[in-house]
Amino acid sequence: MRVIRIDASTATILLTEAPVPKVRDRQTGEVAKDAVSGEALMTIGVVYIEEGESSLIKVTVPESGVAEGLTLGAPVALPGLIARPWESVFNGQQRHGIAYRATAVAPGAFPMAEAG
Repeated sequence: MRVIRIDASTATILLTEAPVPKVRDRQTGEVAKDAVSGEALMTIGVVYIEEGESSLIKVTVPESGVAEGLTLGAPVALPGLIARPWESVFNGQQRHGIAYRATAVAPGAFPMAEAG
C-alpha cells in the first residue's frame, strides 16, 4: 500500500493519551516490534488540528523515539509523520482504515498565528 507523507508544520497537535506499548496479540499481550529494527513500538493518542478541523488519531512511534517531558494536553511534534491506508478481512468482514506512524514524539509548540 502507498505511504503518504504528512506535512504537519502548520498543524496543532495535542497529546491526548500517554505512550503505551503497542500490543500485537491481545490474547498473549505480545508487544509489537518494528519489522526492520526489531524495536518495541508504542502508541500515543493525539488530536490533530489544522485549518479549523480536528481529528483524534492514534500514532505509532518506536520506543526510542518517545521523548522525556511529554504532558497530556500539551502540544507535541511528530517528525516523519506518515499515513498508510490498510485493509483486511477479520471474521469474514472487510475492514479498512489509516495507520499513522512517526519517527518520534517530542514536546512541541503552538504554531505562530499569522499576522493579520
